[in-house]
Amino acid sequence: MIMQQLSKNMRFRDMVILGLLFIGPAAPVGLFGVLDAISDGAIALVYIVATLVMAFTAYSYARMANALPHAGAVYAYCSLGIHPNAGFLVGWLLLLDYMFIPAVAYLFSGISLNALIPDVPVWLWTCLAVVLTTTLNLIGVKKSAKITLIILLLEILILFAVLLVGIWIILTTDLNRNWLQPFIGGAAFTWSNLFSAVSIAVLAYLGFDAIATFSEENSGQRNLVSKAIISCLILAGCLFVMQIYVASLLSPYDSEYLRNHPELQGKAYYHIVNQEINLWLGWALSLMKAIGASFAAMVGQAAASRLLFSMGRDKRLPPFFAKVSQKSGVPTMAILFAALFNLCLVIIAANNAKGLPTLVSFVDIGALTAFIMLHISVIGYFKFKKASKGGLSWFLDVFIPIVGILVLLPVLLHIDNYAKIVGIIWLVIGLIILYFNKDKAQLNWLEKVKY
Repeated sequence: MIMQQLSKNMRFRDMVILGLLFIGPAAPVGLFGVLDAISDGAIALVYIVATLVMAFTAYSYARMANALPHAGAVYAYCSLGIHPNAGFLVGWLLLLDYMFIPAVAYLFSGISLNALIPDVPVWLWTCLAVVLTTTLNLIGVKKSAKITLIILLLEILILFAVLLVGIWIILTTDLNRNWLQPFIGGAAFTWSNLFSAVSIAVLAYLGFDAIATFSEENSGQRNLVSKAIISCLILAGCLFVMQIYVASLLSPYDSEYLRNHPELQGKAYYHIVNQEINLWLGWALSLMKAIGASFAAMVGQAAASRLLFSMGRDKRLPPFFAKVSQKSGVPTMAILFAALFNLCLVIIAANNAKGLPTLVSFVDIGALTAFIMLHISVIGYFKFKKASKGGLSWFLDVFIPIVGILVLLPVLLHIDNYAKIVGIIWLVIGLIILYFNKDKAQLNWLEKVKY
């Protein structure tokens, strides 16, 4: 293995598939009861607003991906649009999520599969998932593309089966709720509660941003990455609204009942499918969520490895992360490191009763901070460094990013205090690394960017 560029073998379809796998086509399932209770039934409106909110971030990703096709994604964008040191710290914060989100997904997969087959312990299921998906990452996207496509199609097929049977029941029986309630809510609906629900719902979209880390592996035109990011968000948004709308109309629980019985909120969607639609489809949905989580972790691991590769290549982190396999064209050492990190976390968490909630509390703060800094980098690069002029420039390069920042700030502020403490500790570690490593960085690629 030698230090080299990543292989350019990723097509538009591959990027969209990986983005949807990371997000998960049925991501809202676990949040249905929580958001229905908060929004007083206006849960379809919650996801419509959440999709629009994330569209601002997707736009900024698309803008920067077109300007700078770099595996470091936000790390590179902030290095270019703000300052190299800011780029390192943002990349370091994003690494927190890219290393912990796969661990959460692996553990969720292990817990779910253990519930279906109790004789196999959680830790063994999680280890098997890590080994399988790491192997797929090591052989490269081109060779594993068929497997990832099959998994995604199965996820969507089961989801559509649930939707079609649900729609048939809606059309042939009396509804538990009014047709419009998922869009307008009930008597207790308030805009404040709606945006509180949106602040939670946007977390279901985390994952489309990982597409940007595959920019250097794009085998087509430069703008395919930005198209893949936008397409992924639109597809996810449509899937989310459809599944939530159908479940809302069939729900045997009203929003007030869910508010008074929080123990039902996490399982509400599964109860709806099992009781109102079909028990076998409910079992298939549970199995799909269990297996799908492992492949979401696989994409997260791949994204983490590309970020490690990029920062290692720039000597921001140990350079062995930049070693690329000549055979598969993937950052082998970075993948193995991410896999080992995930494996250690999930084994410890799997043997701890509070392992899953503890891991969950670590995630999201890095990605949300990175999204805000991404918007700032758009302003810094296009408005100041490229010195773009005109009314359209002010709208595209300043107004949209500022709106993106304003809609993300409340979400960031609503994050659990424990997560904020972990984020601050992680940031301090990054500052220490930056201080001792500031003279070793090799950022020659910044000098080649044309303004």
